Amino acid sequence: MMIHLNETDSTNRYLQQLCQEAGNNKVEEFTTVCADYQTAGKGQRGNSWEAARGANLLFSFVCYPTFVPIRQQFVLSQLISLGIKETLDEYCSDISIKWPNDIYWKEKKICGILIENDLQGSSIGRCISGIGLNINQEAFLSDAPNPVSLKQITGEHYQRNEILEKVMQRIEQSYQKLKEEPTYASELATRYAASLFRREGMHSYQDKDGMFNARLVRVETDGRFVLMDEANQERSYLFKEVQYVL
Repeated sequence: MMIHLNETDSTNRYLQQLCQEAGNNKVEEFTTVCADYQTAGKGQRGNSWEAARGANLLFSFVCYPTFVPIRQQFVLSQLISLGIKETLDEYCSDISIKWPNDIYWKEKKICGILIENDLQGSSIGRCISGIGLNINQEAFLSDAPNPVSLKQITGEHYQRNEILEKVMQRIEQSYQKLKEEPTYASELATRYAASLFRREGMHSYQDKDGMFNARLVRVETDGRFVLMDEANQERSYLFKEVQYVL
């Protein structure tokens, strides 16, 4: 089910409220809330998300991945980011996934994803994913360091709903396959690894001890980001423990 809003504070919050009101009846899986404008769009690390009115895709969807153990919840991040990355591959080249789930074109950010899981026992009871995907915006005014839109990349104007349908179709198909075939997680992990931003060569990073150079070794099934520094020492990080230096 698709719910279109002219304006809301946050599609994630709107969908969370719908779920709370539904109670045990549950909102239909893959119900998607799409807004032309958000007054308080949420990003990772508590950041806001800039989007001109009616220019981009701002949407959230709900699913109930009770078949995914908590220790493997990163597979949902892989699945969703691949659904967006592989859709954008149809429109331009040089799209990658910046760990854990930002979508980049070259050195610029075209999409942000915020995944909020509600745990239920040893599995995930509910997952609400909020996505901001820059489509037709021609200029960015905030102090965000490196935003870009699909229109800025290609010079063309796009039908937002067409791209939304393609993204959601990919995500739903992968989700159903993962539900039916748990071993599909390894294929997702392989595709994710091949799609990673700066997956080759030495690059600059920063952790609590300062800046350093390292190369990407792997991303573990629990989402840990493993780097090899210039002293050939492995460094393993959870989300927010390390940052790319852009």
